[in-house]
Amino acid sequence: MNFRTTFNIPVSPDKISYSDPVMFIGSCFSTAIGDKFSSGHMPVMVNPSGTVYNPASVARTVERLLSRRHYELNDLTKYNGKWISFDHYTAFSSENADEVLRSVNDSLESAGEFISEAHFLFVTFGTARIFRLKETGQIVTNCHKLPSRYFTRELMTVEDIVTLWNTVLDSLNTAYPSLKIVFTISPVRHWKDGAHGNQVSKSVLFLALEDLLDNSVKPSYFPSYELMMDDLRDYRYYDDDMLHPSSRAIDYIWEKFSSVYFDGSTKEIWAEMDGISKAVLHRIKNGTAEEQKKFAETLISKIDSAFKRMPSVNLSAERKYFLELLR
Repeated sequence: MNFRTTFNIPVSPDKISYSDPVMFIGSCFSTAIGDKFSSGHMPVMVNPSGTVYNPASVARTVERLLSRRHYELNDLTKYNGKWISFDHYTAFSSENADEVLRSVNDSLESAGEFISEAHFLFVTFGTARIFRLKETGQIVTNCHKLPSRYFTRELMTVEDIVTLWNTVLDSLNTAYPSLKIVFTISPVRHWKDGAHGNQVSKSVLFLALEDLLDNSVKPSYFPSYELMMDDLRDYRYYDDDMLHPSSRAIDYIWEKFSSVYFDGSTKEIWAEMDGISKAVLHRIKNGTAEEQKKFAETLISKIDSAFKRMPSVNLSAERKYFLELLR
């Protein structure tokens, strides 16, 4: 007897290899999958402006990368002694305005260079709800914990999203015609909207993407939401907050993702690189000096072997770490 509803995901004809830079922009689910790329030492960039949740803010991030227009002082706001950018995550904030500008513009330049070489762009929408700054009408990426009286809260319409993103897709295609664009909807529930409000928001996103997939650019779709809600469909696969996927669920979705976008060789290399990354985090508890030495020597041998086959992958930091264990 089968106690799960599973489904097949078509294998992508466009494969991701270690020579294909990949950018992820969107909700924290983008970060979770992007971190898997990082763990496997694949060329990746994740959310250069910080986590973004709604289609308007994701579009604003992409448009800024395309224009590479630098931020200036009048783009910042000072609140509680700190300078902030409503286009960026709180990590970019500082008491020094010049420091904020340097940080956001350095990130903009790096991301602009990266996307110009990228082969894939994965876009994850988390919610159709937006916050708009009352004073200027600007849609903000992050409220920076300002009181709610500074903002209005709205639900984007399907037409809003489709119109906005058809323009973004056309701009991306004009700038980078070989870039493969993949949409996905985050399985993370936005519980502040309430159970019904979350479903309404996700429904708007699904309807908008249904239209956007008909764009002449021919973007594609990866069913991360469906894997969580229709395949796993159990609180065993949620984190302690009961809203975010657990590490086990992320691993399962990653397994499906890699089967769609990786060939067998890339999967093998990723597994080897991921193992090296995890070994750096491993601590030998109550082990002897000889055991630690053997562990370090084994990993150095693996790193040297991996480098011979994949000289483009930089494992110098990991090698240095294990060499220090031998001292």
